[in-house]
This record gives sequence, C-alpha cells and structure tokens, in this order.
Amino acid sequence: MSLRINDIAPDFTANSTEGEIHFHDWLGDSYAIVFSHPRDFTPVCTTEFGAVAQLVPEFEKRNTKVLGVSVDSVEDHGKWKADIEKIAGAPANFAMIDDRDLVVAKAYDMLPAEYYLPTEGRTPAHSATVRTVFIIGPDKKVRLTMTYPMSIGRNFAEIVRALDAVIKTDGVPIATPANWVPGQDVIVALALDNEAAEAKYGPLDIKLPYLRFAKDPA
Repeated sequence: MSLRINDIAPDFTANSTEGEIHFHDWLGDSYAIVFSHPRDFTPVCTTEFGAVAQLVPEFEKRNTKVLGVSVDSVEDHGKWKADIEKIAGAPANFAMIDDRDLVVAKAYDMLPAEYYLPTEGRTPAHSATVRTVFIIGPDKKVRLTMTYPMSIGRNFAEIVRALDAVIKTDGVPIATPANWVPGQDVIVALALDNEAAEAKYGPLDIKLPYLRFAKDPA
C-alpha cells in the first residue's frame, strides 16, 4: 500500500555519506525533505542535486534536514558529489544514503506498479520512478508527496514553497490558496466563525461565506 498523508514515515537504518543514519533518530525535531532518484551520474538528477546543494542554507533556515535516496553505493555518491558541486557551484552538504537493496524505495513505495529489477546490470530505467519527494514533519508523519518521471526535472522552488506552506499551516486553523507564497494572505479555516477568526487573525477579506482571507500571520 502506498504511503498516504499523515501516515508515519517508515523508519529505517542505512549507510550514508554522513555515516549510518537511523531515520527517526536522525530527524529529531526537524522537518525533512526526502528525495530520491534512480542512479548516480545521470543528467537530470545531477542538475537536481545541484539545485538542492544551492538550497541547503534555505532548508537550514526552516529547521529542515535534507536526505537524498539513491540506489547506488556511498562510494559512488562520494565520487558523484564532485560533479554535483561543479554544476551547483556550492558544496553538497546533505546526506545521501545507499539504497542498493531497495529497502527504502520499497518501504516508501517509490517503484512502478510493475517492475523488474535484476541484481546485475541494473540501469536507471529499471528503477525509473525512484524519483519522489516527501516532506516529513517532526512528528514523523508524511505531510506531502510528489512523484516525477525520469524525463522531468523537479522544481525545487516549488518544493521550498510547499515546505513553507506546510510549516505555515502546521497545527493552526489556516490554509494556503493556489499559488500562495510567504507574505500573501491565507485562508481561515471554517472551524472558526467570523468573530473568532477576526479575534485571532484580524480583519477578514470575505470573498464567499466559505472563503475568508486574512493577512499572513508572522
């Protein structure tokens, strides 16, 4: 069964470029971006990991750890990091785990509905949809998922935007509208009547009885 929003993210232990990781312990009280790809030394994923390398400071500002999942070895990751850093112009300061045995890929349901995975001569095509993104909360729950085919590079600006929205709405009665970015108005949940909503968030911009905007709370 695939992982759903609010499922507990599967725990695992894996070797990584930063040593052995026990996922739930490693996560601690942080958010996490877990993103995966089919093989090292592949063109689209090299640009993606480069984008992540550039964004590490932004993730750190958001109390968010980054974990790359790959079906190659830690040794290969170490060699590949030189290419990533060359493309990014920034150090790849995030952990990349060894998932050659596909334990994490299978636990997180990253593989195609029907797949054949040879033990020898495996190519990126065999694990083509091991290209997913998970945002995990400090409570170890899955907050958001995205899945991409091999041919389409992920938009990490959107992933940061989605992370901001997850953090903004975490545990409070607000939601974010389409195309929201930090600083724009938010939607007040219907759990609050108008009086309670205004007391909590200030004046409302009521578009419809069920669509009420308020200023983005700091």
